[in-house]
Amino acid sequence: MNKNDVDVSGPNVLEETVIKVNRCSKVVKGGRRFSFSALVVLGNKSGRVGLGFGKAKEVPSAVDKGFKDARKTLKVVNLKGTTIPHAVSGRFGSSTVRLIPAAPGTGIIAGATVRAVVESAGVKDILTKAYGSTNPVNLAKATLQGLTSIRSQTEVENLRGVKI
Repeated sequence: MNKNDVDVSGPNVLEETVIKVNRCSKVVKGGRRFSFSALVVLGNKSGRVGLGFGKAKEVPSAVDKGFKDARKTLKVVNLKGTTIPHAVSGRFGSSTVRLIPAAPGTGIIAGATVRAVVESAGVKDILTKAYGSTNPVNLAKATLQGLTSIRSQTEVENLRGVKI
C-alpha cells in the first residue's frame, strides 16, 4: 500500500445509511410545495454510532443535512464480541425497544429501523422487540438510547464498589 492510497476498511471509516425519507407538502396559491426530511444513521460497525435528521426542499440536501447532524451526535457503544453485554430497554416518546443479547450465529432479529441502527453500531447477534409507536424516528432514537445505556462489567464493578 502506497502512502497515497486511502484505507477504506479501517475502524475510522463511517458508513451512512438512510433509514427513512419523508415527504411533506403545504398548499399554496399556485398548488402544492413539497419538502423532505431524512433520517440517517452513521456508524463504523465497531462501536461508534450516530443518528441525524435533516430537512430540505430536495432529497439529496435533506440526506446531506442528516449526515452532518449524525456526525455531531456520534456515541460509543459497549459491545461484547458480536453482541451486547446485557439486556436493555431504550425509550423515546411512546416507543420502547427491548434489546436482548443473542448467541453467536443468531443474526439480527429486528425490524428495518432498529436493524439499521444496531448494524451501524457493529452488533451482529441480537434479539429485539419494539413496543408502542413504530414511528421510525422514535424507534431509532429509542434504540440509540438503549445502546448508549449499556454498561461494561468494569463500569458496573466501579459503580457498585464490588468485584463481579
